[in-house]
Amino acid sequence: MSRNTKINLLLLLVVAALAVLPLALGLGDHKEEPFTGADGEAETAITEIEPDYEPWFSPLYEPPSGEIESALFSLQAALGAGVLAYYFGLHRGRRQGEQRALERVGEEAAAGGAAEAPKADRV
Repeated sequence: MSRNTKINLLLLLVVAALAVLPLALGLGDHKEEPFTGADGEAETAITEIEPDYEPWFSPLYEPPSGEIESALFSLQAALGAGVLAYYFGLHRGRRQGEQRALERVGEEAAAGGAAEAPKADRV
């Protein structure tokens, strides 16, 4: 197994552990909604500290339910991942194309240099 494969498997294992351990250890069992996210936690903390707090801004669009909000967030994450994958793939392809072009030029120069060397000896 190559070094890159080992690193990739280790990273995959770490990501899986980060996803499964909070559920397996029951880290959110004492809460009504255990994994609401930072926005919900911040809202709860602010309300506890200052009950009369009024937000400065209101959202432009408020989804009708938490499921739709999660779906829109997932769609946004998928689109962002797609853009990043396209960007990195494009640059890797360009780099590989440049490398292949340089190899071809080197091969042509080597083939041309070998063919021209006997001509120089004849003179």
